[in-house]
Amino acid sequence: MNTVAEAWNGPVGAHWAAHESRYDAMLEGVNGALFAAAAIGEQDRVLDIGCGSGFVTRTAARRARYGRVVGIDISYPLLERARTLTPHSKLPHLSFVLGDAQVHPFPEGGFDVAISRGGVMFFADPTKAFTNIGRALRPGGRLAFVCPQPAAPDGEEARALALLTSLLGQQVVGNNELGRAMASLSDPEHVREVLWDAGFRNVSVTPLATETVWGRDADDAVSFFLSRSPGRTVPGEVRERMRAAFLPYEQGERGVRMGAGVWVVGAERS
Repeated sequence: MNTVAEAWNGPVGAHWAAHESRYDAMLEGVNGALFAAAAIGEQDRVLDIGCGSGFVTRTAARRARYGRVVGIDISYPLLERARTLTPHSKLPHLSFVLGDAQVHPFPEGGFDVAISRGGVMFFADPTKAFTNIGRALRPGGRLAFVCPQPAAPDGEEARALALLTSLLGQQVVGNNELGRAMASLSDPEHVREVLWDAGFRNVSVTPLATETVWGRDADDAVSFFLSRSPGRTVPGEVRERMRAAFLPYEQGERGVRMGAGVWVVGAERS
């Protein structure tokens, strides 16, 4: 198992599974753009890549109510959470698969649409992975995904997270390998090149300004941030300084929000 897979089946995956509602709230700003790009119809067969705890998969299943929806992920903890959260009596056409989309033996031409909310950056070989995903789509089938733009050093989230991490004096849950993977598709020209080499055409890469939601208020955001380092305790003085780092981003009832940017990518299988 590679380092990324180990993380998603270890502390990173466990944290996302335990805090799935937090992460879904954090990413809620990209959902509308993702589904607009995917244009899922009632009878579509949909593949959700890197489905995590299944929020996007369930949303797709409600849209493709007469079709079929499959979510695939390499993380056992997240898939267990996805299955727990899914009302199978209401979504009998939805299923989850534990596997790596780069090499999984999907039925050729078995899907009309492939989607992903931040789950396609972690492949060891992106061209090979998207070629395999393209093979799973029918000719003319659609691909739509969201991935991070390059992190601006002076961006709100980058500044705040750098300060918070320095206050802790150690790296939070995650590792350099995951960080590099997160940025693997941040260059739009690289995205176009990878998808073209994988057999996709009509590739579009559209910038989207969004916000990440970190908590109900600064105190809540600190608690969530600290939860990413299991067993870590901090003195009251450090916690107060961390709270001060979140305070500028409090927006009343809207919670703690920081500006961020993503790419919304669309393509068609040739």
